[in-house]
Amino acid sequence: MHTLIINPEFLFQTLSDSTRLRIVRLLAMTKQEVCLCELVDSLFEPQYKLSKHLKILRQNGLISIQKEGRWVYHRLVTEPHYLVTLYQVICLLPDNKGVYQQDITHFEKRLTLRENGRCKIGIQSYQLKTKGT
Repeated sequence: MHTLIINPEFLFQTLSDSTRLRIVRLLAMTKQEVCLCELVDSLFEPQYKLSKHLKILRQNGLISIQKEGRWVYHRLVTEPHYLVTLYQVICLLPDNKGVYQQDITHFEKRLTLRENGRCKIGIQSYQLKTKGT
């Protein structure tokens, strides 16, 4: 196992993007691991955009991945321990426009489509939007 040195400047630069902040907050609030298609369906952002942001979060030490067949699950890294404190602070940020709450609502709805606790169906954004999100 290798140790990743987290550079504070890169850490905060990574979190300066609103989409990446939404991803981290969603993962921190729900304490779940997610696949890309679940993020697409929860944040209603294009797959290519979220994929790019996940790569940046992973490269800067905030997210790790676990592959299961064709599925890749993303989770927050919790070591070094100060990252847990950082995630707690992110969860306390104000949600003046209700964006974070919408993300959680969409994510909870999307979780009901899992099979045995895992995503197995791919992107469903159109179907979810037509059900009155």
